[in-house]
Amino acid sequence: MSDDLDGWSGADFVLAADRLDTPDVIEAADPADMLRQVASAAAQVRTALRSCAESDLSAFTPDARPRAVVVAGMGGSALAGEMLNAMTGLGSPVQVVVAQAGRLPGWVGATDAVLAVSCSGSTPETLAVAAEAARRGCRLAGVGAEGSPLHRIAEQARAPFVPVVPVVPASGFRGGSDPPPQAARPAPPQAASPAGSSFPKGGPGGWVPGEENESAPLPRAMLWSVAIPLLVMAERLGLTRIAPDLYEQAARRLEDVSHQCRPASESFVNPGKSLALDLVGALPMVWGTSLLSGVAAHRFASQLQENAKYPAISGVLPEAGYDQVAAFDGPFAPRSSRLSATAPPEPGAPPGGADDVTGLPDLSDWDLDYEDEPASGFTPLRLILIADPDEEQRAAAQRAAVTELAGQRGVGISELAMDGEHPLVRLAGVIQLTDYASVYLAIASGIDPGQTVAIRDLRTRIE
Repeated sequence: MSDDLDGWSGADFVLAADRLDTPDVIEAADPADMLRQVASAAAQVRTALRSCAESDLSAFTPDARPRAVVVAGMGGSALAGEMLNAMTGLGSPVQVVVAQAGRLPGWVGATDAVLAVSCSGSTPETLAVAAEAARRGCRLAGVGAEGSPLHRIAEQARAPFVPVVPVVPASGFRGGSDPPPQAARPAPPQAASPAGSSFPKGGPGGWVPGEENESAPLPRAMLWSVAIPLLVMAERLGLTRIAPDLYEQAARRLEDVSHQCRPASESFVNPGKSLALDLVGALPMVWGTSLLSGVAAHRFASQLQENAKYPAISGVLPEAGYDQVAAFDGPFAPRSSRLSATAPPEPGAPPGGADDVTGLPDLSDWDLDYEDEPASGFTPLRLILIADPDEEQRAAAQRAAVTELAGQRGVGISELAMDGEHPLVRLAGVIQLTDYASVYLAIASGIDPGQTVAIRDLRTRIE
């Protein structure tokens, strides 16, 4: 398969599928062990619960409920805040806000709680917010690497701190073997980095291309390590209800999906590989149908960008139906209506002005046959709809309408259905599936899913 993706022919697609069904190729194409890191999700849930149990969270009680909860984090840590917001729901008496600007909103004060989250404990924006929260007298709590700058800020503020423990599956799971139940172990101790973090150079597990660090997980693969402490704190505050057995149900769902998506499972029965092949050579648009599935959509788009190096757009119905759906009339829709000269005017459009076509050439003789196959090298849109059974009626109606509209425009659709009684279990299943798909898409495209060259190059320019 060609290394460039300017045009995917049928032969290219077959080679991509063959790449995903060859264990030796998968192993060689994944030097950072991203598949193994994705498989650690269930172990992350259980390990994070132990970290919470061993931490002093006595300050979090329903009697000490704050006015608002502000989650400070970047990347996957910010997504953990979005998960918390979705779990508490729109009916929560306490507002949950995610702060990513490197500073606290002006209204935040002593009656509010600030949860600072950073896998490495050294993210500059998160540290700035944590220090500002301490100065303002906010109720501060930290989640991050033990011994990190964030840990020190929490200690100085006498604030609760939950350490993040890197976890990777047992070494037997790689390249095609089935993972044994609960096959996970904590990552071995690493020497402290110069910044004081207990994680090695590059972040939590901080794998750096060209350097040996076999057991090091990347921050984007540690979502559950940082999300679970937030959910535990929220449950202790009475903002959401998550019984202890539900965490185990979520962990088992993560394990089930990992088994289905294991490298040894061929693409025609492997949902992660099948979804990846749906996206080969396409431009993904990922939409949720509820606040909860919107979090999953955002996560999938982020993982496509970081793992597969694919540009991706995320949205949530009904909002996406008011703006992003316009892309169905653009240059990436195989049968776009963008050239239609016979379409009726927009409702309420006044005569004349910008909408007046008087004096333009007669286009009635133009051949506007949209059924023709797109030219070679065309990059088509691919819509991924993540449906939540708790979606509102209007969102469900829009989902049906969008499906019909996409079909008319020739836009391919992949529909993912969330299932499970509790939101945590539903979210676990679809996030695990899409995490696998993003790594498999990278491998199918001949891209190392673990490389972070552009991210590191950007950081060196701003440090």
